[in-house]
Amino acid sequence: MNRAPDRTADALHPVRAELLRAARADAEALLARTGQETAALLDRARAEARTVLDEARRQGEADGADGARELLVRARREARSRTLAARRESYDELRREVTARVGALRLTDGYADLLERLGHRARVLLGPGAEVTGHPEGGVLARAPGRRADLSLPALAERALDRLGGEVRTLWET
Repeated sequence: MNRAPDRTADALHPVRAELLRAARADAEALLARTGQETAALLDRARAEARTVLDEARRQGEADGADGARELLVRARREARSRTLAARRESYDELRREVTARVGALRLTDGYADLLERLGHRARVLLGPGAEVTGHPEGGVLARAPGRRADLSLPALAERALDRLGGEVRTLWET
C-alpha cells in the first residue's frame, strides 16, 4: 500500500490547520461586524416595511387591500435583497482576507519548506515525471501529460473556504 499521500497529507496538516484557524478567526470577526451591520440593516428595513405597511393601510382604506399587499410584498423583497447583498459583501470580504493571509505565507521563514511539500504533493498526485513550476502568487502548478494540479496559494485558499461550506453560511444565518 502506498503511504506517500498519507505522509503528504500529514505534512500539510499544519498548513491546513492554520488556514482553518485563520479563516475561523476572520469569520468570527466578520460575523460580529456583519451581525451588527445586518441587525442595523434589518432594523432599518423593518422600520421601512412598517412605514410602507402603515402607508399601505391608510391607502388600503381608500384603495382596498390589494394595494397594501403589493406594497408589503415590495418591502419584503427589498429587505430580502438588501440582506442578501450584505451577506454577499461579507462573504467577498472574508474571501479577500483569507486569500491575503494565505498569500502572506510567502513572506514567512517556512515558505521554502511549504514549496517543497507542495512540489512533493504535486508529484504524488501526477507522478514523479510531473513538471512542477512556481506560481506567481505563491505555491506551485504541476503538469503531466493530460493532467494538471493547481497547488497555488490562491487555489489552496479557495479550496479551504469551499471546504468550510456550510460553516461559512452560518455566519449570517440566524
